[in-house]
Amino acid sequence: MNTQVQSQQPSPVPVQGGLLRPMMVVFVGLSLVTGLLYPGVITAISKAVFPHQAGGSLIEKDGKAVGSELIGQPFSDPKYFWGRLSATAPMPYNPTASAGSNLGPTNPALTDAARARIDALRAADPGNQAPVPVDLVTASGSGLDPHISPAAAEYQTARVARLRGMPIEQVKQLIAANTETPLISVLGDPGINVLKLNLALDAIAQK
Repeated sequence: MNTQVQSQQPSPVPVQGGLLRPMMVVFVGLSLVTGLLYPGVITAISKAVFPHQAGGSLIEKDGKAVGSELIGQPFSDPKYFWGRLSATAPMPYNPTASAGSNLGPTNPALTDAARARIDALRAADPGNQAPVPVDLVTASGSGLDPHISPAAAEYQTARVARLRGMPIEQVKQLIAANTETPLISVLGDPGINVLKLNLALDAIAQK
């Protein structure tokens, strides 16, 4: 005689009125703690301890914010140092659309973008036949990188000095003064904030 065992699934337990209230209390309580209290406390602490960073690391000129230390800006005037390319849309260095180009190394569009930047650099400084540093012809992964390498700044030094009528050694001193080095060398490479460097150039010109 075959016996068949039929699986029995437990019937769902209806939510009774006695359970609904504590569930709502927990939901509202966690929402207040994680959605309001915790962010508010952390924001207050950060503004008290790191007010500059909490405010967006803004750079001011004559009392007005002209940019952020964390976001690059496009410069095309030859008398300024140029930063990296930016692949953000619909405009370069758009902080609301941070992204790289996602172009592979064999994609012709990547080669065309690099070639166009090389041509622009050569046109701005025809006498400069030095190899163009790679960070001047490529975009960063975020598209917002505000820094260039010391080599990229060195490549542009003669052009900027000539167009501004400044001694090249004075421009090199500004580069050195604006070179940021990591606390530990293995954690990164030296970099130069392009906006800060260009503001320092304008400050000398105003004097």
